[in-house]
Amino acid sequence: MGIDSGTQSTKALVVDAWNGRVLGAASRAYDLIPKLPPGAKEQHPHTWRDATIRAIQEALKAAKAAAAEVMAIGVSGQQHGFVPLDKRGEVIRPAKLWCDTSTAAECDEIMARLGGLEATIRATGNAVLPGFTASKILWLKEREPKNYARLATVLLPHDYLNFWLTGQKVMEYGDASGTALLDVKTRQWSEEALRAIDAGLRDKLPPLISSDRPVGSLQPAAAKALGLTGEVLVSAGGGDNMMGAVGTGNTRHGVITASFGTSGTIYACSEKPVIDPVGEIAAFCDSTNRWLPLLCTMNVTAATEMVRHDFGMDLKTFDASVARARPGADGLILLPYLEGERTPNVPDGAGVFFGVTPKTFTAEHFARAAMEGATLGMNYGLRRLAELGVKPKQIRATGGGAKSKVWRQIMADIFNAEVVTLKVSEGAAYGAALQALWCWRLQQGEKVSIHQITDNFVQLNRAETTHPKPQNVALYRELQALQDELSRSLRAVFTRHRCFVLNPRFGEQKS
Repeated sequence: MGIDSGTQSTKALVVDAWNGRVLGAASRAYDLIPKLPPGAKEQHPHTWRDATIRAIQEALKAAKAAAAEVMAIGVSGQQHGFVPLDKRGEVIRPAKLWCDTSTAAECDEIMARLGGLEATIRATGNAVLPGFTASKILWLKEREPKNYARLATVLLPHDYLNFWLTGQKVMEYGDASGTALLDVKTRQWSEEALRAIDAGLRDKLPPLISSDRPVGSLQPAAAKALGLTGEVLVSAGGGDNMMGAVGTGNTRHGVITASFGTSGTIYACSEKPVIDPVGEIAAFCDSTNRWLPLLCTMNVTAATEMVRHDFGMDLKTFDASVARARPGADGLILLPYLEGERTPNVPDGAGVFFGVTPKTFTAEHFARAAMEGATLGMNYGLRRLAELGVKPKQIRATGGGAKSKVWRQIMADIFNAEVVTLKVSEGAAYGAALQALWCWRLQQGEKVSIHQITDNFVQLNRAETTHPKPQNVALYRELQALQDELSRSLRAVFTRHRCFVLNPRFGEQKS
């Protein structure tokens, strides 16, 4: 079974270990904690646990699978979230998530203590960005000292679910690399980064394990809640991007995956660390004991869904509206930094529609600009990835955005590459199941590699292959330059605007 615990829902897949076929699937939705300050994004870990129980039960029912047939479970989780546990293993406070941008000041503080950006990248391979876990830990220490005094263990979202399933507290290299506390070159905690937060932080971090190892077997309470046996193996699991790489067959050099979900990620498999000296590309480890150079933008379907809901469209109507507008939306450009952005690093950013005229003030133009703007934002990072030697020829698209035919054409035109989709669209959950199978087979004494499994099971959906149109490629190159310049020109304005919005007097004013 593969579990994908995300920002909006938890998905469960039941996968046939002999042929990789998905036998049953289920999903349970939930929301963020409402009415938090701008930039703050939080959920309670119990929400993920309860959703996991229901999703597993419903997926097993859909698959008509007996409890005794389940051999192993793998868990994929949203990266970077900070789950603080006390000495009894109880959650201290809600988890601050990957999309929380309220810790920008703590990022600057950590990097200053490390000696600046270049010294930080030398220590860990990554800059300390607001999305990452490190600044959230310092935020707790400085903003909620009573809660920090209770902190005994730092876990990530998928680690918390593994802990609930097995009773074991561990971290796997791939997800751990997204904390900005791991030296990705050595796969060991960076003592310099830890000391920049707290001299005693090392004792609050769990042991590290490799990606092919099991965490353990189901503990009695979890087995009872799930209706499964205690013999079920739980694999190391990983972050959603690491599991998405496995689920899309991105387990060997030359494959690039683009995930179009709430956020957008593009990543590749590398046999060695790919470290960006300016810190825009994340130098992560993957969940196959290799590396995963990755770029992340925070606002993809978040932007398109905002526009779709505002105009009262269903998905079919929205796609049709996009198709009716010309490529380039007659000059209407969305800068999709709805509540901050990670690549480029603009934590104070806000969404901007630029080029609004009587001609472009239509539902069709806003719909197309949202789709194009989110994709151009991802392409900003893809171009940086190419500068570091990771160049796309084929993009494997996954996530909700990949289901749209018109969006796939926009992807191909903006990325200037062939775009393909996968027969199993839930890449992270499928990857978690395949990693669980890999772990289980290794425990049975087999000598099998993860890419042997993904080569056998991951299949492309050839009917949805999309190629770039040269005339659109040239148009989007110009539009990209405009979006890039717009972003740079507004950086100081974004900061002033965030201060204005956070001013208590602003909230007290009455019309």
